[in-house]
Amino acid sequence: MNRAFSPETVCAQGAPVRAGDDSALVPPIVYSATFAARDAAEFAAMASQSRHSRYYTRYGNPLHEQVAAQLVALEGGDADSHDALVTASGMGAISLVLLGLLKAGDHVVAQTNHYMGSAKHFAELLPRFGVRCTLVDQTDLDAWRRAIVPGTRLVVTETPVNPTCALTDLAGVAALARAQDALTVCDNTFASPINQQPLGHGVDLVVHSATKYLGGHHDITAGAVVGSRALIDALWQTQICLGATLSPMDAWLLLRGLRTLALRVRQHNASALALARWLEQQPKIERVFHPGLESHPQHALARTQMTGYGGVMNIVVRGGYDAASRFVHALTLPRQAVSLGGVESLVVHAAAMWAGTMNDEQMRVAGIAPNAVRLSVGVEGTQDLQADLAQALTTV
Repeated sequence: MNRAFSPETVCAQGAPVRAGDDSALVPPIVYSATFAARDAAEFAAMASQSRHSRYYTRYGNPLHEQVAAQLVALEGGDADSHDALVTASGMGAISLVLLGLLKAGDHVVAQTNHYMGSAKHFAELLPRFGVRCTLVDQTDLDAWRRAIVPGTRLVVTETPVNPTCALTDLAGVAALARAQDALTVCDNTFASPINQQPLGHGVDLVVHSATKYLGGHHDITAGAVVGSRALIDALWQTQICLGATLSPMDAWLLLRGLRTLALRVRQHNASALALARWLEQQPKIERVFHPGLESHPQHALARTQMTGYGGVMNIVVRGGYDAASRFVHALTLPRQAVSLGGVESLVVHAAAMWAGTMNDEQMRVAGIAPNAVRLSVGVEGTQDLQADLAQALTTV
């Protein structure tokens, strides 16, 4: 797909790779674990080619190839020099990057606050394998500068971060990493490529939980990694060992979700910003964190590296933990469920959800207030959501 096309066209038209019969408007699901060669020479070529789409589905599948080409275009990559891998989950994607690039003795710099699965890597898993991890306040560029030193192999960012919506200066951090010959990876799940393209800010690898905005319908679990072809080829060698393969059916559902990604994200952006502006005027709300709000402490940074601000916000309810709990339970349209980025609005009491993996002090350091609520705004009517939020606030 020509990267000069708009995101809407890239989403609707896909990429020029087609699985099977080119006359099929929608690529068919290629549900085969293995593929036959016509002769010994072809079999040898299939076996030796990285990510061959018709050799063995753990190595690649025609639908994986289709998704990869579309993600490269959406992330602003060059079709000649960039590629992508799809995985069975978002954690499969971040785990692939960490385990594929790091070895004992390496040094990683990451954020104090990450998605809880990623945070577990830095706190527990990587140190078990002899990888040193330094965590910094993502909002402090000087902290990144002090932490990224000669010998740092990988710098891991996530922006906006889950669940506080704090931001990382992608261009600034990428430049610091590049000066020390370190690679930079950005978890772009919260923004989606419609709102943010980290490759354009100097980031080497972009990861997604495609379960969220990319899939968009709360019906798949998937992940993705986008970067230079050289890095993707290197990571593929690890992927076929880990075996976190995306099923053909989920790859097909991901393609279906990508067709409407731009349309959905525009609606998420508009509704969330309108609701965030309304909520921060309500007397029972202490604070609202959303990158599109002028009151967000990093709004100026958001304007420089984002083209839209996403559908997730962090709402701090007056009255403490119990008030936040009452507010969440009183909502009728947003469902209480983990995940985000789908057509239905979802809500969680952040402190209650994170309590299973973090103690009170860890949540304090990460900025997760006991009365914080994470709201992922779907594509329902904005006025309907506002009315529901208003009635829920009467219980606080």
